[in-house]
Amino acid sequence: MLPSYILSLREGLEAALIIGIVLSALRQMHRQDLTSTIWAGAGSAALLSLITAILLTRLGLELKDPAEAVFEGITMLIAAGILTWMIFWMSQRARNMKSELESGVQHASQTGKWSLFGLAFIAVLREGVELALFLTAATFSSSARQTILGAILGLGTAILLGWSFFATTVRLDLRRFFQVTGFLLHLFAAGLAARGVGELVEVAWIPALIEHVWNLGGVVSMSSVLGQTLGALFGYSASPSLMQVLAYAAYFGVVLLGLRATGHRRRPKSVPAPTLRGGSA
Repeated sequence: MLPSYILSLREGLEAALIIGIVLSALRQMHRQDLTSTIWAGAGSAALLSLITAILLTRLGLELKDPAEAVFEGITMLIAAGILTWMIFWMSQRARNMKSELESGVQHASQTGKWSLFGLAFIAVLREGVELALFLTAATFSSSARQTILGAILGLGTAILLGWSFFATTVRLDLRRFFQVTGFLLHLFAAGLAARGVGELVEVAWIPALIEHVWNLGGVVSMSSVLGQTLGALFGYSASPSLMQVLAYAAYFGVVLLGLRATGHRRRPKSVPAPTLRGGSA
């Protein structure tokens, strides 16, 4: 439940921030008459994202081995890759997101309602489809009921926080928020990568190299509550294959290279962490 909660909270909050910035821009332009267009675009994107999540989950549940294992493995690997890209993308674009959206709103408001509808639709759809893919992958690591419950709680929290930012004087260090959730999601993505490789090893799509590198079943059994929790959160396996261990290590190697590359692009001067203050957007 925790992975789906964190995923839904982060993606939901990003969508809430986008909609809040767009609505604030319309208010500053005295164009509240276009508010319904924004909500129509966001609602349509949310509905399409929900349909995507249902279709992906049903497809995975209806398949039988070995097709099921292949589908789960590939879905987990794709989700891990997109999740990692999303974390790095957000860390780079969060600083300019508000100004870019406000500029887009000004341009769209001059070209008609459909442009505003499309702006809201595309912005929310990107977050929604990503979340649909992530939740599908999370379902393979835990029960569908836990995944759905975590998603509902995460989205509910995101809506509450989004409302608080723009309707009250609540302040949040967005950089710190995305750093903490990004760290947790990196661990989750590494687990997805390892589990995805494990699924493909089971159907002999890739070699195990060494079938069992170690066996920690006597310490933390996969059937125990702790083992199941660690497996769902971080891809823990009591007796992983060498290929799974290499996948886990390779993932963090790529992340470190990415952090190093993005670090070189940053300005040498320190910049104060951005904060979002309700009612001032």
